[in-house]
Amino acid sequence: MGDRITRGVATAARFTIAVVVGTMLTGTARAEPAPAPDGSHVLTFAEGRAGIDMTVYSALMGRPVVVKVIRALNDSKPAPTLYLLNGADGGVDRNWADATDVAEFFADKQVNIVIPFGGEGSYFTDWHADDPALGKQRWATFLTRELPPIIDATLKTTGANAIAGISMAGTAVFQLALSAPGVYRAIGSYSGCVRTSDARGQAVVNAVVVSQQGNPVNMWGPPSDPAWAANDPYLHAEKLRGTAIYVASGNGRPGPFDTVDGVHGDLPQLAYQLLFGAPLEAIASVCTRQLRDRLRDLNIPATVDLRDTGTHSWGYWQQDLHNSWPIFSEALNR
Repeated sequence: MGDRITRGVATAARFTIAVVVGTMLTGTARAEPAPAPDGSHVLTFAEGRAGIDMTVYSALMGRPVVVKVIRALNDSKPAPTLYLLNGADGGVDRNWADATDVAEFFADKQVNIVIPFGGEGSYFTDWHADDPALGKQRWATFLTRELPPIIDATLKTTGANAIAGISMAGTAVFQLALSAPGVYRAIGSYSGCVRTSDARGQAVVNAVVVSQQGNPVNMWGPPSDPAWAANDPYLHAEKLRGTAIYVASGNGRPGPFDTVDGVHGDLPQLAYQLLFGAPLEAIASVCTRQLRDRLRDLNIPATVDLRDTGTHSWGYWQQDLHNSWPIFSEALNR
């Protein structure tokens, strides 16, 4: 526990300082696992009371990816799928499975929940070059062409997907929807910073990647590279028309989950939220307001929840997931 907190605080410190400074400067019936068309396949498949633990081999990245699956209420009938992406650490320290009530919340719902692990500092995109620290990053392909066919065939889904993510992944869900139109009917962004190619956006992206020891130049090239603009959902928001969108963020002011009771007595976690989560969420709030205005200008429907309190932390993201579920459910079942 002490090591986890030390790693988490050290990473958060690097991340927060870089972002702030950068922005200032600028029984169950079981199906057999099935492969994807490109040869990606399931390496391990263990089903238990808490769900399915899978290891999926990504043919393009050339490595295994751990995936947690929570089955739909009635697994004898096809169900849609909601993918939940973790943040900048890829779920190493805390993640959807252990930091929220995701299993309990979806226990009575006809939807499969899929939580991939990994992708630290990757923005879940396809990088231009392999990174000495982070390796080969081809997450956009994995999440749009490799993993969904495996999940669909293995769980016998309806083929309808939605995707939501926190922080770094709150940006990535938009990029994924744009890179593979139709794969995801709905996207949810919680405390993300969707604009990536202006000065503030580049500072945020650089800080996230560097916090995980990666080099942003290997992702989209130097700041002048056109790839930054090409991967900026803010600039290409018109192409999101027809996708159900939910966006939420706090503003950094302490709220109900930033108290001793709110963190269930975990004082180190509370210190993290107040010291690091507050400035991070203040930046996310600015980004979210920019996106709200952009979508309004384009007359693209979206639900935007700008909370009047809240830090960059899991209690609020769990609440965001609950609030966005009706929108996902409608899109998945239409």
